[in-house]
Amino acid sequence: MPEALTPIINSILTNPVKVAVTPISSTVDMIEQTVYFVGKSDKKLLLADLLKKEKIDSALVFSRTKHGADKIVKDLDKANIKAQAIHGGKSQGARQMALSNFKARETKVLVATDIAARGIDIDELSHVINYDLPNIPETYVHRIGRTGRAGLGGVAISFCDTEEKPYLKDIEKLAGKKIPVVEEHPYPLVEEEVVVSAPVKKTVAAKRNQGNYYRKRTK
Repeated sequence: MPEALTPIINSILTNPVKVAVTPISSTVDMIEQTVYFVGKSDKKLLLADLLKKEKIDSALVFSRTKHGADKIVKDLDKANIKAQAIHGGKSQGARQMALSNFKARETKVLVATDIAARGIDIDELSHVINYDLPNIPETYVHRIGRTGRAGLGGVAISFCDTEEKPYLKDIEKLAGKKIPVVEEHPYPLVEEEVVVSAPVKKTVAAKRNQGNYYRKRTK
């Protein structure tokens, strides 16, 4: 539960009892965590590349929005990778079918939003991919905790664009460690340079016209 909710809870409840299995900041040691710095427009290319080249049996991909989840599925479909989306905009039947197909290994990739993924329990999930980094660090812990269960290993891959760097910093602060960066990949992040143009020198005529303008205004 996010720390921001603690003051609200304390103002409503009297001497509440909190039950927790492990500290919220702890992550499973058996989960291999990596982060790829990539431009926002190149995320779809990097995702397809990883799904084709890496040994990924099944992948739960997290999107920040419902629209984003549907777009990821369309992009993967164009790359001939079978995927389905699960989010609040889908009917209950569609969500159950997508989850059943994923559990039966008929669908390799399940794309979900955080709300739709609540309560999903998938055995032997090999990979969790954060297509969009969450802006709440605790959410990251919950996401990657869906792999590496029952003593099995797991892999958590995160994509990070320029705007998401503050989110990554917060996640690492909560986890108490740096997430290893994969630098060798085909779509590295290229930081945009702000070009500051040199001041335009005013001509003698321009200065004269400006002076005439101010003289007219003061009359």
